[in-house]
Amino acid sequence: MVKSADPTQDGETVTAATESTPLLSAPESVATRPNGDAKPPHANGQTAKSLDHGTQSPSTSSETEREGDNEEEERPMPTLQIILLCYASLAEPVAYFSIFPFINEMIFRLGDLPESSVGFWTGLIESLFSLVQMALMIFYGRAADRLGRKPVLVFSLAGISVATAVFGLSRSLWQMVLARCFAGCFAGSVVTIRTMISENCTKRSQARAFSWYMFSRNLGIFIGPLIGNPNDTGGSLACPTDLSHAPGAFCRAPFFTQFPYALASFVAGALCLTSTLAAQLFLKETLQTAAQKSASDPKPAPPLTTWEVMTSPGVPTVLLIFGHTMFLALAYTAVSPLYQFTSIANGGLSFSDAQIAIFIAVAGVSQAAWMLIGFPPLQRWLGTGRLLRACVAFQPFFMATYPVLNELRRHGYERAFWGTLWPTLVIGSGVAMSFACVQLALNDISPSSAVLATVNALALTVNSGIRAFTPVAFTSLYAVGVKWAWADGHLIWFVLIAVALALYVDCWFLPAAAEGNYGRKKIDEDGEDETR
Repeated sequence: MVKSADPTQDGETVTAATESTPLLSAPESVATRPNGDAKPPHANGQTAKSLDHGTQSPSTSSETEREGDNEEEERPMPTLQIILLCYASLAEPVAYFSIFPFINEMIFRLGDLPESSVGFWTGLIESLFSLVQMALMIFYGRAADRLGRKPVLVFSLAGISVATAVFGLSRSLWQMVLARCFAGCFAGSVVTIRTMISENCTKRSQARAFSWYMFSRNLGIFIGPLIGNPNDTGGSLACPTDLSHAPGAFCRAPFFTQFPYALASFVAGALCLTSTLAAQLFLKETLQTAAQKSASDPKPAPPLTTWEVMTSPGVPTVLLIFGHTMFLALAYTAVSPLYQFTSIANGGLSFSDAQIAIFIAVAGVSQAAWMLIGFPPLQRWLGTGRLLRACVAFQPFFMATYPVLNELRRHGYERAFWGTLWPTLVIGSGVAMSFACVQLALNDISPSSAVLATVNALALTVNSGIRAFTPVAFTSLYAVGVKWAWADGHLIWFVLIAVALALYVDCWFLPAAAEGNYGRKKIDEDGEDETR
């Protein structure tokens, strides 16, 4: 973000938000807003209030604030750019999840392993993908802040397209490991997409943009497994020729006989490639160029180091809340399918494959509805902080429902079970809005727009680290609870309830700058600000 100063002090001027300096990070007014919704500190450590030195009268300040609000209202969200970024966001979940349906079979066949060892190698391969991403995430964030968002995005998308396609050409276990690590090397797309969405929007429109983004990510999670899903109808793209679900002559070609999993990985890679081409041809750069910086600020502050960004006011707290939120979400995501599959006597629901598929579909549709329809108006009405705390406050009750559901089935109350399950799932899926809330909090707490990619990279580094160990840790804990039969096998839900309660405590320490009350402000008939 360019340096802001009082024009009466040293001749520097406050620059208006442009395509390069978005309203997301540009001050709405020189004075601090009456509701405490001040901007994050500048790169030089000064805030808009300290630079103003109280030179504006209350009436002038109010008029300036209203002009800033009008600017945000008048600046429309660039719909095409947001749609392109949402389409680009499909690449990472498609690349990550497309191998899930066939990776166990692929390891068993190519690795010449006993069935008991397959689970270990599956977990290792997926953990390595996340660990490599974690190691490189900050590098990509810093590169995006220095070289530009678009070059890093296009490079990452192109790389993951190739790496995803190459995975299907693996002929041994170690080739699979190396190919998956290679795919993890192109972690820059997630960082840059989140940053570019923020920079394309005003504070008032970013909630809607990120609801689209979260919906697209969920869509990618569904598309990925569909690409590689072996089934009995002949429609699978993962088609070993000696299996009954092979789709026919196409998969009996010599090439696919030699590389039976190549078709699925090629299709996934091709989908990622289309997003690469779309980004290269139609996306616009959002990082302010060096020439623009020098023209608007003859004395720019030196760029912040990663450590300075990480220790900026409020950033560690928001990173903690972000990591805690992702930790709980990943733990629940890992445990939920196991719980549905497990027998009623061992604490589960004893669902069939079809019932599990329906459960996942209902949850996915419900999350999409909450994100697309519910999140934008709720965020505008409540603010980011209030909505986040509301979602988190419901999570312990949501987690507590699952052992209750098992007890209903265990004691034969089937009508009560089905009457409780679906409303709980539909309403409980609204907790997914917390993911968008913590993303908005990250945007608001960034020290300046110039390091927004670095802030996102720090958050995603935390997320990658959590994703590397959380699933295996909580599925193992679930197995221990079932084996001990403690509380009818419900140990895991007591742990998740405790994690959710701890997250609720964390959320009360959300910094004021990340409360996101910009959508709640209104001007009454007398022209006075009403913020509560």
